[in-house]
Amino acid sequence: MKIAQQLVDEIVAHALEDAPNECCGMVAGIDGRATEVFRARNAKASPLAYEVDPRDLFSITQEIEERGEELAAIYHSHTKSPPEPSQTDINLAVNWPDPLYIICSIADRDAPEVRAWRIRDGAVEEVELEIE
Repeated sequence: MKIAQQLVDEIVAHALEDAPNECCGMVAGIDGRATEVFRARNAKASPLAYEVDPRDLFSITQEIEERGEELAAIYHSHTKSPPEPSQTDINLAVNWPDPLYIICSIADRDAPEVRAWRIRDGAVEEVELEIE
């Protein structure tokens, strides 16, 4: 997926602002290019897990559809671990197999790391983020 540095910076800023809890949100896109980051509330308000608040999920997906775009990615942060899907992340992806999963690790707050994954039927594959 192609994504502007500004959008990556927005995800990192969200992760840092919501720490010590995990943050979460959604990324709109079209034709393999990310177009906008939408922050959502973490309904779990936890440093170990996330759940996109159902009201945010509804309003964000509705806005993305009205714009004629697609849900390109779901993002969240890992506050103390690498940006790799946990078993919990893999289990959650069963509900949304099409979008990518972007994980921002702030384990090292001075050097946040952002990576993307395709998670489908329990299989995990890293996807290159082409940062522009």
